[in-house]
Amino acid sequence: MHKQPAPKFKDYTRTYFSQSGKLDTDKRDELIISCTPLIKYIALRLASRLPAHVALDDLISCGIIGLIDAIDKFDISKNVQFKTYAEFRIKGAMLDELRSLDWMPRSIRRKVTDLEKTYSQLEKALGRPATDEETAKALNIELDEFYQLLNDTKSVSFMDIEQLRQRTTTAIGSSIVDALAMPDLDPFTTISLAEIRNILAKSISELPEKEKLAITLYYYEELTMREIGEIMGYTESRISQMHSKSMLRLRIKLHKALVYL
Repeated sequence: MHKQPAPKFKDYTRTYFSQSGKLDTDKRDELIISCTPLIKYIALRLASRLPAHVALDDLISCGIIGLIDAIDKFDISKNVQFKTYAEFRIKGAMLDELRSLDWMPRSIRRKVTDLEKTYSQLEKALGRPATDEETAKALNIELDEFYQLLNDTKSVSFMDIEQLRQRTTTAIGSSIVDALAMPDLDPFTTISLAEIRNILAKSISELPEKEKLAITLYYYEELTMREIGEIMGYTESRISQMHSKSMLRLRIKLHKALVYL
């Protein structure tokens, strides 16, 4: 994986949007061009965790649609930066396209189900996250086979955000993306989002230390797998496996917790 530094952006909010929120054609085109590096950056990060048959150009095309949607729906009076809102819309459009393509083979889905079930059973029995050796033994496979299994299922690194959207839909039909840009819209939605954030924070805090560090560096510092490997002293492949394990653990906790929201 080649190093893909996060692009730097100026504050588009005040530069392009007036209080009316409407853009003329020239400013609209200029904003779309200015956001092109952001779209490509998001697409590359998603593509790095997807099978090779998922085309980068398709993700970028969907990202452009998401950006245009963000421009049309952005409300400057909500005191949220346009870049923040646009990122959610861009990534959301890409993920919507992936869901419609049903890009994950059934064989991978079965492997993910088996892994999640095993992790859940072991954590319940042990009272802590299972080690690689314990998980491999429970699956009745060698450790090398277990690591290959993690490599095979690394594309399942997305949270079930559709379920999050459904759980945080407002009375007027706004999704979690809308609610993030309009935090004062509905008190119920605000509470739901706060609960989800708390669940995620608690779940991340309960991860094994190395996985927690890898997740923090990847999602909060936006480093690449290779850069994280250099920091932690592991190969890029091993960092990818840590990411897969942590995503499986978090998915289990989220699915359980969302039942009670």
